Amino acid sequence: MEFAKVTTLMKATALELAILTGHLALYPTGIAAERLAPAPPDAPAGGPARGRRPVLLLHGFVDNRSVFVLLRRSLARHGRNGIESLNYSPLTCDLRAAAELLGRRVDEIRARTGHAEVDIVGHSLGGLIARYYVQCLGGDARVRTLVMLGTPHAGTTMARLAAAHPLVRQMRPGSEVLRELAGPARGCRTRFVSFWSDLDQVMVPVETARLDHPDLVVHNVRVSGIGHLALPVHPTVAAGVREALDAEAPGVPTGRGEEPGASSVA
Repeated sequence: MEFAKVTTLMKATALELAILTGHLALYPTGIAAERLAPAPPDAPAGGPARGRRPVLLLHGFVDNRSVFVLLRRSLARHGRNGIESLNYSPLTCDLRAAAELLGRRVDEIRARTGHAEVDIVGHSLGGLIARYYVQCLGGDARVRTLVMLGTPHAGTTMARLAAAHPLVRQMRPGSEVLRELAGPARGCRTRFVSFWSDLDQVMVPVETARLDHPDLVVHNVRVSGIGHLALPVHPTVAAGVREALDAEAPGVPTGRGEEPGASSVA
């Protein structure tokens, strides 16, 4: 049994290194902000838009939109056309400032497309920024579903190793921002879906990427056999993201309920 665990960990680590190498090559392509998509031709002037909600992708710490190249293609192949991404500056010193920037982008998308709501997919810190926007800045009136991939909801002790950056300090357990997010959120209308991996070596402990909050509608999805960098690129996770975005009914587990099943990608 121990040998099997070591083998699985070695495979996951090798995959992480391969993904890191590929991402470093793609990173320069995502530095510049993308061109904003025009309003869809079938969007009625002055009226509500038809079709699926726009999807906004939000990257993690010191990353950019290039991390979502494969996920974006997967969503587009399955009928999601209104996909956009937002870069926030690596010089950002406060998660709350990034959440305000996100809010402005969401309002711009809504005005341009005619959709009253959007969906958001956030990786790592990006999920935490989006969660702050939804819970603390009124974003629950504008975000239907928030999907988070490897997000440190309870903080990660890995953040102590790079605590010089203010954003990293806000990801430490017990930070002011995390205490604020743990506070009451009664009436929050957004659906939360949080993917967490049992081999995520950036989320320490790995369960910190589970979202447990009594006031939120939450669906936690456990993924086996991959690490932190693989979450936004693995096809099995992409399928789970598509399913989460397509689910209209709010009947998913809440609070501390266990997820009904785990996704295995080993």
